[in-house]
Amino acid sequence: MKFAVLGGGSWATAIVKMLAENQAQVGWYMRNSEAIDYIKKEKHNPKYLSSVEFKLEQLELSDDINSIIKNADVLIFAIPSAFLEGELQKATVSFQSKIIFSAIKGIVPETGLIVGEHFHEKYNIPFENIGVITGPCHAEEVALERLSYLTIACDDQEKATLVAKNLSSHYIKTKISDDIIGTEYAAMLKNIYALAAGIYHGLGYGDNFQSVLMSNAIREMKRYIKRVHKMKRNINNSAYLGDLLVTGYSTFSRNRMFGNMIGKGYTVKSAQMEMKMVAEGYYAAKSAFEQKAKFSKKVKTPIIDAVYQVLYEGKNAKRTFKELTDKLD
Repeated sequence: MKFAVLGGGSWATAIVKMLAENQAQVGWYMRNSEAIDYIKKEKHNPKYLSSVEFKLEQLELSDDINSIIKNADVLIFAIPSAFLEGELQKATVSFQSKIIFSAIKGIVPETGLIVGEHFHEKYNIPFENIGVITGPCHAEEVALERLSYLTIACDDQEKATLVAKNLSSHYIKTKISDDIIGTEYAAMLKNIYALAAGIYHGLGYGDNFQSVLMSNAIREMKRYIKRVHKMKRNINNSAYLGDLLVTGYSTFSRNRMFGNMIGKGYTVKSAQMEMKMVAEGYYAAKSAFEQKAKFSKKVKTPIIDAVYQVLYEGKNAKRTFKELTDKLD
């Protein structure tokens, strides 16, 4: 069984590290040919998790997406959702015989769908061949080999087990789930809530209030996911609440960092330029807000609404988030 990781960022680098430690043969697609040349020479990624050293004999590195897809059985996508479809348009080989797992925490802008639904609806991939890799887990802590947990979700439990086995190690523990839709929506929504946590931090709110925000966020997440995909799930499990907490509180969180800059007075454009990284919550806020309008019944989402108003309607962050405090309990 050969794996392929598609993406060149920190999460892709962490996944390659996990697979390589289990002696898997890994194809690695990166569109940056200079980064590929650097890895082949120096054995580590120059821009992301540079402390991680790779055994080159286990890797097939290429900027040709078709050769990487063609030679792999399992494809793990770790490309930011905003750029996913652009990369998929380069692919001329078929996905039909492939097992596809998404490690992407976001919405595909072209369709407004989570990644699993995007592959299912646009590329006719059956759900039993689609899976999700979610946290709570930061790539930076994988690089440091700190104890971390992953949730692997797929309708086909054998495929989930296969991927889980190849990602597990002495510092990575894995859990299997059949809630592919719920876990992927949770991974998308928690970025919006982390962005809200960052905005509040930038505005000067303290830890006491942050706990109230997180409490309200997990309940809001539960309402939203239940409207999208109703099934029996425990929203307090690590894939939902755990991932929300680590993204909302961690200094490694790009979404919290982005929100913090907005709270301090940066414009959206200036914050994006300053970070030089993708904050998935920015795109997710628009998609989640617009999708909510399509629900047959209204769902109460004051936090998503406030983030959307600040990022896309130009509302004043201080005033908007002060009004939000009166809607939380």
